[in-house]
Amino acid sequence: MHTRRHRHEGITRINSKVARDINRSIILSTVRRRQPIPRSELAAITRLNKSTVSTIVARLIDEELLVESPDHGGGVGRKRVNLSLRQGKHFVGAISFDAPCTRVAIVDINGTLRARDEIWTKVSSPETLVAQCVARLNALRSTIGPHKFYGIGASVGGIVDSSQGQVLYAANLDWNKVDLATLIREQVPDVEAISVENDAKAATMAEVLWGTHRFTATNFVFLLIGVGIGAGIAINGRILAGDTHGAGEVGHMTVVEGGEQCACGNAGCWHLYASEQSVVKWFAEAKKLTPGAPVPSSLSDVADAAHTGDADALKALRLWAQHIGVGIGDMICILDPEVVIVGGPITQLWDLVSEDMTQAAQSRRALSRQRPTTILPTSLLDNPPLLGAAALSIRGIFADITISM
Repeated sequence: MHTRRHRHEGITRINSKVARDINRSIILSTVRRRQPIPRSELAAITRLNKSTVSTIVARLIDEELLVESPDHGGGVGRKRVNLSLRQGKHFVGAISFDAPCTRVAIVDINGTLRARDEIWTKVSSPETLVAQCVARLNALRSTIGPHKFYGIGASVGGIVDSSQGQVLYAANLDWNKVDLATLIREQVPDVEAISVENDAKAATMAEVLWGTHRFTATNFVFLLIGVGIGAGIAINGRILAGDTHGAGEVGHMTVVEGGEQCACGNAGCWHLYASEQSVVKWFAEAKKLTPGAPVPSSLSDVADAAHTGDADALKALRLWAQHIGVGIGDMICILDPEVVIVGGPITQLWDLVSEDMTQAAQSRRALSRQRPTTILPTSLLDNPPLLGAAALSIRGIFADITISM
């Protein structure tokens, strides 16, 4: 005999505390995106009643997360009061672990880097490097006055199990199965929130929190190009982790059949043709054929030469852009994102590479031409993996429910 099921059976009830937390997150995140903003507009955008907004805003002001200030516009009559994030009260530590350079910073709640430093990464134990980074963070803290970190976030170029705070593999650092969260916590036992994530995924979160593109896409790719290549892939508002935490490790896609041999065992891998080293190598090889010409050693050398009209530099950049575009085009075919955002030092050369990159990407979309996918440089003004490390901790303040890891 079948029993009649109530039509609401199985629906989870939301208690008042969960509802308050959700509303708090909505209000705080809306202020972050729209500041400065008056309460009336905040209520209209969030569709919460005015009394709820007033109650939650009052608590957020008491917590020193928000601050009120008069609108200095030129209108007549009663001046409205705007809400903004309170700066100078809530800081997080950020560490971007990588080789040859690891970066550390103290970051304000609105994403402003208040102090920063660099450590030229040598082959050393994870324990040694973590201790060096924490010592630098503590030194930076003394420059902006005493305060307690809300949290410390760490981004790593490699495969990361963020749920456990573990680095499963980081080739540039020669790390295997490193319990990074525990190592950091041992150095700073007074800091409760320790977060660890892959650098590209973390940079994706930073773009969502602080980027100025203001796009509303929930399906997009953040491509990070540097010493290696990685991606943060957002699908329906969630950043894809993958079954073994390797989602976004796109550097070993094959883009050149029968191409150069890669250390991974494959041939023609994307990172051999689209990382920073590739364009430097091509330019250096061309210059070696010119007697007496200085041999370039960095991307900035290529950029400087290209901006003076050096034909070899421009040729190397064009080839680089085309290879990057081929890989982007393949990702577009597979994932069908609304937008692809590119981060890393390449953004400093955007005017020289964007056209060739976009053409190469669009040429791979023969079966899907309903609309072109927009390719944009990151709007982050500083190092995306470093800001990403900060975003890992700061997102806990906002508990933003629109994009989650």
